[in-house]
Amino acid sequence: MNKLKIVFMGTPDFAVGCLNTLIKSSHNVEAVITAPDRAAGRGKKIIQSEIKKYANSNNLRLLQPTNLKDEKFVNELKSINADIFIVVAFRMLPKIVWEIPNKGTMNLHASLLPQLRGAAPIHWAIINGLNETGVTTFFINEKIDCGNVIERSKVKIDDYENTGQLYEKLKTKGSELLLSSLKIIEKNNFKSIKQTNRKELLLAPKLNKNNTRINWNNSGESIFNFVRGLNPYPSAWTKNKKNDKILKLFNVIFHLEKNNTKNLTGTILFENNSIKIITIDGYLEVLELQIEGKKRISSLEFINGYKYFHLEHLL
Repeated sequence: MNKLKIVFMGTPDFAVGCLNTLIKSSHNVEAVITAPDRAAGRGKKIIQSEIKKYANSNNLRLLQPTNLKDEKFVNELKSINADIFIVVAFRMLPKIVWEIPNKGTMNLHASLLPQLRGAAPIHWAIINGLNETGVTTFFINEKIDCGNVIERSKVKIDDYENTGQLYEKLKTKGSELLLSSLKIIEKNNFKSIKQTNRKELLLAPKLNKNNTRINWNNSGESIFNFVRGLNPYPSAWTKNKKNDKILKLFNVIFHLEKNNTKNLTGTILFENNSIKIITIDGYLEVLELQIEGKKRISSLEFINGYKYFHLEHLL
């Protein structure tokens, strides 16, 4: 395999494995681009991205532009004379940047495009109850996650798998796919595949306070998928009707059961040292949860500490 000159762009932990794989390959990573440091938390402590930490520990050339269209930054990118840019969980790039390298700019996306375009594809794959997802490499163009596909690789989603577990599987699979796609690209005689656009395609929008709230009018299986799809982060939440306390659910099991008391939907029951929440078609057995302002605990710890929640109704 010939050596390609690469500029890598990424920010979170998901991108670190990919960068590490490239560093250990026959290719040359000429520079790493990541987000600027940011202040976070009550003490406004300065936080560095996981990619920055990795780049510094491996003595890699690092750039942290605040403006991707800045003339000085763009000229610095051009001076590197890279063959290809590789993007993994970064920001939307302006055309003036992604059109620089002669072999294009390749993005790794954690779904089987065109399914689940958007910011949170791993979460939404589970929320939607899919039994498989995967990773896709594609060339960036003007539209988000819509460029021509280079390769796809499938990953099975197990019945009780949560987003944290699927994340680790896709991180490994993504690193493997990057190397495979680079091998294809350097041959210069392959044909990328144009993505199709269909009305029934699933989307993966950014998660927020509104779309992570549990709807107790949904089926138990749907809520089960919702909870595991948001576990461990940012977590599915609901509210206690009586005192307006936020309750986060992490680990649950759905039990299908005929329910003739629909007016009890969303009610918490404590039975035999376990927590049940009534759904329209059964109940959720809750194994781990967290009340607002407190730490994440087991169901037994919750029962012992919050007995007043028994028979409470959730919104």
